[in-house]
Amino acid sequence: MKTARIYQRPKNAMQSGRARTADWILEFEPVRQQQADPLTGWAGGDDTTNQLRIAFPTLDAAKAHAEREGFAFHVVPAPTRTLKLQAYADNFR
Repeated sequence: MKTARIYQRPKNAMQSGRARTADWILEFEPVRQQQADPLTGWAGGDDTTNQLRIAFPTLDAAKAHAEREGFAFHVVPAPTRTLKLQAYADNFR
């Protein structure tokens, strides 16, 4: 049985906006470790489900899809956002 992880997409650290952070992502956890290819040295494997990532508008939609398809899943809670409030004058103290 495949195990899925459902989480909310985090904010991109390179940009100030929060676009697409309301989406919930369903992705599968790896079944086994990737092996290094002896010829090229690249890591890989024969499990293609680790390439699959499905976006849902709500948590309930993601849970319903996982239950309908018969996947075991767990929900990773979104980290709480903490604001660092400071005045511009604090830079010069």
